[in-house]
Amino acid sequence: MNVDKAKKRIAKLIKKGARGYPQVSLEYFGKTSDFATEVVVTFTLEEGAEPQTQSIVSESDIREDEAIQSVLVRIIERADANTVTEVDGVSIIR
Repeated sequence: MNVDKAKKRIAKLIKKGARGYPQVSLEYFGKTSDFATEVVVTFTLEEGAEPQTQSIVSESDIREDEAIQSVLVRIIERADANTVTEVDGVSIIR
């Protein structure tokens, strides 16, 4: 899947807003706010359930990596997530 297409699909799912559980949250991390080298995917099955996290790390900017963005789309689809959220920007790793 093309990186732009994957990013648009993720953005569309985020724009749907809160629609209940299961929920998937994405948060990008990097050494600067312009370059994300890690994404943490958090999955919560139901209210009160323990969240499960998965981290994906890359040498390149993850937000522009076609393979990783396609994997994120597949994770969201396979989780059958009703709500998808994303933390704005890139959180700085110290």
